Amino acid sequence: MQIETLKVFCDLVESRSFSRAALRNYITQSAVSQQVKNLESKFETQLLRRDGRLVTPTAAGRKFYEHSRAILDKFEYLQQEMRSLGQGVAGSVRVATIYSFGIYEMSVVVKSFLRIYPKVNLHVEYSKGPQVYEDCLHGMIDLGIVTYPEARKGLRIIPLPPEKLVLICAPEHPLSQRRLIDIQELGGMPFITFERGLASQRAIERIFQEQSVDVDVVMQFDNIETIKRSVEINHGVSMVPQLSVQKEVENGTLAEVGFTGKDFFRPLGIVVRRKHSLSRAAKKFIELMQNPPDNA
Repeated sequence: MQIETLKVFCDLVESRSFSRAALRNYITQSAVSQQVKNLESKFETQLLRRDGRLVTPTAAGRKFYEHSRAILDKFEYLQQEMRSLGQGVAGSVRVATIYSFGIYEMSVVVKSFLRIYPKVNLHVEYSKGPQVYEDCLHGMIDLGIVTYPEARKGLRIIPLPPEKLVLICAPEHPLSQRRLIDIQELGGMPFITFERGLASQRAIERIFQEQSVDVDVVMQFDNIETIKRSVEINHGVSMVPQLSVQKEVENGTLAEVGFTGKDFFRPLGIVVRRKHSLSRAAKKFIELMQNPPDNA
């Protein structure tokens, strides 16, 4: 049995598609099918169920997948360690991050990392929180960066410095002339927030509940960019990470207001697989995320 066969099988389970598994491995769908047949013949048991175009593992297939994924992870780790011998830090790191963090806060870290470790192939993709967890659990990425991290089976969380939250409003809004406000003053005020069910929305709602503040939610969106644009045209105020509005505040299209008495923060974390050995390059990236450059 070859390591390539294990990779094909894992890609098939993770993508649930013969066509996608074939594309990932630059082979034909028939070649994927033949490799699965060979495995099932070797172990004398069914490994996959086919439901139309979708593929799901049987109990035996799930067990084979888990052990195969562990072997592939170890093999990838070995490859990266061997490549890095005598070359400093090398190899590749696959990172997935949510949009609102990756676009703003992480950009400086990425630039610094690539400058310090030019031999590392760093791949960064943007995704929604639930997908980051899934991709990390299935080995499609090495590191996942999420807000309001949640412990999940098979994964562990490495904490990152939290992000400070600030109030934003349009330049012509009465609050724009204030440097600080008491959060109680937001009671009854038109408020723009994230869609219900998103981690950011739940956290802001929890802050208001703890502070006994009842805002008037007038709009809800699934991304921070639309929230900012709606605040800019004075449809309401919002609470967002401070660094995510740095450019707009400097340009004068948004006003930023802090809170008196207590600061509010958005927690961050790096999601990694529990049984996965991180490469030197991945560890260095984590170190830089935990201690970002001063200008980040």
